Amino acid sequence: MPHAKERMAGWRGAVLVAVTYIYFLIFAQFGFLARLASLGIADQPLKAVLAAMALGGAALSLAMPRLRRWNLPDARLRAGLIVCAAAALLSLLPLDVAGATAVSLAIGAGLGVVTVTLATHLRRWTGSGDALWMAGLGTGVGYLVCNAPALFNAPARVQALTAALLCLAGAAITLLPAQPAAEPRPASRRDGLPFGYALGCFAALVWLDSAAFFIIQHTPFLKAGTWAGALHLSADGLLHLAAALAAVWLLRRRGLPLVLGAAFAALGGACLLLLDAERIALASALYPVGVSLYSVALVAYPSVLAPAATAAERGRRAGWVYAVAGWAGSAMGIGMAQNLGHVPPGFVLAAGVVVLGPWLARLLARRRREATLTAAVMLAAFCVDRMLPGEKAEAPQSAVERGRQVYIAEGCIHCHSQYVRPGSPDVTMWGPATNLEALRRQQPPLIGNRRQGPDLSAVGGRRSPLWLKAHFYDPAEVSGSSIMPSFAFLFSDRRGDDLVAYLASLHSAGTAQHLAEERLWRPSSAAVARASAAEGERLFLRNCATCHAGNGRTRQRWRTEFKGLPPNLSDRPFAYLPPHESPEEDLIRLEQIVKFGIYRTDMPGHEYLPDEQVVSLSLWLTQMKAQPLENR
Repeated sequence: MPHAKERMAGWRGAVLVAVTYIYFLIFAQFGFLARLASLGIADQPLKAVLAAMALGGAALSLAMPRLRRWNLPDARLRAGLIVCAAAALLSLLPLDVAGATAVSLAIGAGLGVVTVTLATHLRRWTGSGDALWMAGLGTGVGYLVCNAPALFNAPARVQALTAALLCLAGAAITLLPAQPAAEPRPASRRDGLPFGYALGCFAALVWLDSAAFFIIQHTPFLKAGTWAGALHLSADGLLHLAAALAAVWLLRRRGLPLVLGAAFAALGGACLLLLDAERIALASALYPVGVSLYSVALVAYPSVLAPAATAAERGRRAGWVYAVAGWAGSAMGIGMAQNLGHVPPGFVLAAGVVVLGPWLARLLARRRREATLTAAVMLAAFCVDRMLPGEKAEAPQSAVERGRQVYIAEGCIHCHSQYVRPGSPDVTMWGPATNLEALRRQQPPLIGNRRQGPDLSAVGGRRSPLWLKAHFYDPAEVSGSSIMPSFAFLFSDRRGDDLVAYLASLHSAGTAQHLAEERLWRPSSAAVARASAAEGERLFLRNCATCHAGNGRTRQRWRTEFKGLPPNLSDRPFAYLPPHESPEEDLIRLEQIVKFGIYRTDMPGHEYLPDEQVVSLSLWLTQMKAQPLENR
């Protein structure tokens, strides 16, 4: 076992691994997606943008080992990190779909260069230090930093700037003179996995990881039980770090097959537990453990764990591992989550056969008699169970189904409709007209008795889960002079989260068209003539200050829950808007935001406000921009 001083001699390798993980996780998977949402890129255009990232990553991963004329690891890694930093900075510009696609392609290409080069030549940057230890430490620290509440909950622009600065720091590290690399250790018999089998194992694990990640991220009540709040995030970060260090210990003593098997047990178990809302806490503990276990192996496999080979052979291994397991496996996992909303138990079983199959076969070969007897007993027990009469078990309900029952039980239909009338002002305020055939298929239809509050047909596209929860706790605080009573008592058990999940699921098929129509909306000329900035200040204090003033109650109460902390609009409101060609366009965009909110963020619309009040609010904010800070 190397001494502590020898272990830390390769600190550069650990830093570069950590920087790569932070860039990928906090920017490519979070900050960039949040930026795309703020630009209004959704649905099919969003899929095209993300496909460009996967294409760039897979293509460069396979191309890197074949670029023999540019066989300079330091220069390759430095170039990849600079491309990654540039892409993060470019994402802050007001991009259209074509621009976002180009930036996404650059993100994937930069990551393809960085990951393959770093994995191929890891010993170059760990020098005389312990390469496996540095890979584990860098992975654990990377995940720990990503789960730091201050960074995880930071606005997208802060995450992009942080990722860019870290990549530039990593590029600077590659300028340091290389140290003599330690001799690679002989391949252990325990690590003797055929390359094709190891590739299949990594692909199965990344598939499970990506599917579980997408499901948690896009299911409000699951996200609330795993990643919401500083306590959850800090605990996840520490679990990641502990599991990464444990992976180093296990790899050194028990070999790669056992670590991959343990990673599957944790990830597969987490995917199955996510099917039951009562077991979210256990799933949230298993998920980071499984991710860190296989992530350390993924980083160390090409140059540390696999049998000794030439640089060209290590490069080919790394290229295929990151192209197939990393990019293709991730895309397949996300596609499964989008289409099914869960990881089928049958797929978990299939992944288990891939990861555990050869290990179980060897075990059965050694204990054939005991295995045969055990299988016979289990088969007999199964047959007996099938012959005995039993009660028909009802299928478990999802959170959305339970939330719909809460909606009915609490009498929400007495004040809220779920019916947008065609050819009426409803369409502008609440979204596309309701499809009558879809309404008739509901059991029972929830058209509503009367409308004292907003229509909720497509509320999931207009209000975030956090806004819905905060509104249930204190409606008058969040919605000005709302007469709705508090439903905070529902959160004493799971009813509150179920109700939020149900409302968040209410979307309209015409969302993309309605978003385009919102950008064409303009207030009437009569409303503009009647508007006044003085009235706008009163409206700001009643409707907006709770989130957009420094001491706002909602801002303080839910500070750690926001996707991005709402800006203090009593400071400089236009600093938070994309630049336009003229002050008039800035004003129009501000009026649209006041009226309709910002899609896929915590910023709600105020559709119920008359045009005159929308213009008044915007005028007051415009005056606040023009007024010097010292005069406020």
